[in-house]
Amino acid sequence: MFKAFRKNLRLASDSSAKVKRLNEVTAKLSEKTKAQGERVKVVQSAIAQNQQELAQISRSTDNLQMLCGRIAANQIAAFSPGTPFEEVEFKVFSQWGEDGIIQHLIQHLKPQNRTFVEFGVETYVESNTRFLLANNHWRGLVIDGSEQNISTLQQTEFYWKHDLTAIASFITPSNINDLLSRHKFAPRVGLLSVDIDGMDYWVLQAITVQADILICEYNSIFGPSAQVTVPPDESFQRTQAHHSNLFYGMSLAAAAALAKSKGYDLVGVNSAGNNAFFVNQDLASPFKPVLPEQCFVVAKFRESRNAEGELTFLDFESRQKEIAECAAYDLATNRVRPLREIL
Repeated sequence: MFKAFRKNLRLASDSSAKVKRLNEVTAKLSEKTKAQGERVKVVQSAIAQNQQELAQISRSTDNLQMLCGRIAANQIAAFSPGTPFEEVEFKVFSQWGEDGIIQHLIQHLKPQNRTFVEFGVETYVESNTRFLLANNHWRGLVIDGSEQNISTLQQTEFYWKHDLTAIASFITPSNINDLLSRHKFAPRVGLLSVDIDGMDYWVLQAITVQADILICEYNSIFGPSAQVTVPPDESFQRTQAHHSNLFYGMSLAAAAALAKSKGYDLVGVNSAGNNAFFVNQDLASPFKPVLPEQCFVVAKFRESRNAEGELTFLDFESRQKEIAECAAYDLATNRVRPLREIL
């Protein structure tokens, strides 16, 4: 019995030592955790401070951009309607020089309907209508297919400061009119900007809403004269249509013919060679209509890619050859055939 007692005593002593060691380790871990917690708080505080500083820098940058844009808008106010668009272009929030062209158009057209709709805006950091919204205080609707893009936009300071509605939706010919009417941007708006890198022709064809000013993206690879677009396909995605990322949208001639049928005159394109501008025929417009062949500009940017997704920087002729076998819709014959047979 005494042996058993001694054994139990030894076990108790060992357990006590283990408990003591565990307590010591726990205390050390607690001290380390507390120290790490303090370091985490310091890091979190630094991150919060950096975020505040970045937000302030962003606000200051926007204010500087707005100031420069207003100066530029005042400078081109004296330019007559016959001035080439490349001379009135300036960029504040647009990708190219669309901000200046829009200011030039509204300066002379003076639209009474101060509303706009723009498709495919991503997070609205770069767009055709953001300067119009901020500088001229128009009311707008922007649509993008990405929920994340729209959520990001809706969380910005810019969003609550302006009369802007932003919705996430993949735009198709079937849903576009419902989207516009549901959000009270029908039957007419001051400006409509169509740029969805794909089914632009078929969406524009379906739209019943009228606009004072219409902006359409065109694909210069399709040339100045052929009336061509991608075939109707509501699931069309540019990145999947061809690895080069070059097969999308519609030609300038296709855009001009469709716009004409809907009551718009082509008045010019931007110098980057991707956006066409139209004015509604029911306005007393001082801008003279032009033909696609008169104002066509080959796109300056080189966004072609190889099968691995790497930029290839192809020239115009090489771009056309790259997508020559793609099945395009020839609007002159209402047939789908290889692009090489149409151009």
